[in-house]
Amino acid sequence: MIADSSCEAPPRESEPPFSGEPQDGILCDIELPLRKSFYPLGYSVEILTNEAKVLAAAEESFGHARFTREATGLEIRVGVVDHAGACCPLEPARQAFGPFFSLVADQENQALLDLSTGRNFIKLTGAAAENRCYLRSNFLEKAVYLLLGASVVTDIHAACVGKNGKGILLCGESGAGKSTLAYACARAGWTLTSDDTSYLVNDSGAPRGGDPGAPRVIGHCHRVRFRPSARALFPELEGYAVTPRMEGKPSIEVPTSELPVERVAEEAAVETVVFLSRRQGARGELTRLPIGSAVERIGQGLFSTGEIRARHEKKLAILCNVPAYELHYETLGEGICALDELASDG
Repeated sequence: MIADSSCEAPPRESEPPFSGEPQDGILCDIELPLRKSFYPLGYSVEILTNEAKVLAAAEESFGHARFTREATGLEIRVGVVDHAGACCPLEPARQAFGPFFSLVADQENQALLDLSTGRNFIKLTGAAAENRCYLRSNFLEKAVYLLLGASVVTDIHAACVGKNGKGILLCGESGAGKSTLAYACARAGWTLTSDDTSYLVNDSGAPRGGDPGAPRVIGHCHRVRFRPSARALFPELEGYAVTPRMEGKPSIEVPTSELPVERVAEEAAVETVVFLSRRQGARGELTRLPIGSAVERIGQGLFSTGEIRARHEKKLAILCNVPAYELHYETLGEGICALDELASDG
């Protein structure tokens, strides 16, 4: 963090430029004695902090996952400073410049990430650390998935469900119905991998023994997040509280273990890509799209920027030969029937 020195007088020539004392404004010397390893998306990540509440929040976000992939060497550093009477801050503003990414709520609550090296630091007040939902959504999860997305996965705006061993990516703009259709499929016996964001494994789809493997995605199959309006579609959501999320989107977050979902899978092989077009009067019709169009359309909705985005655009090429369709539907039942057709075809 960069301290504001605009009101400080420059040191006299007789003074040494540095006093050797800790620079509290930058927190370069803060001790982080607490540490614990977590496995988001199956990758090993270690969180270092001076506040036990940070590790408790990380347990809620990542404690469901086990080590299944590789050690990343990634360390997330979170320093908490005590400011009596401070209130929980607003959502942080985001800025990107080259490989650097910042999250800034105010002077005392901010994060700086170097996406090229993985180096990072998160500085928070006690009030921010106390609000577990705020800490998870705005800083912990954001930092972890940004840094994993800069190294081992490509995060794409898509849900993922599967049936008969065939994974289907459900793509579309915000509000297209990805989460509700994915959950409706899961209630109908499909396997749920992700409700909104899927992480394309960068080294999947590579040739194996002469044949390319299927592109694979990882998802947050342990929970589903809904818009509050989903209560009208799914009565089982009554009684669950609405919580604020990143970018001002209120949501209902529910563990899949508490929902009528029988099958979940952390990972799926992508056999088909479907772009959702929900509109009044549509009747569950599938239209085949030209080969390669999925890569272009998914690329337009990438979360990343700059060099990382360019790298992600190249990684999307592993989806080039995956069949793609556009699904026009109005009701969830019509959508599920159309997807059943794809899952049973061939």
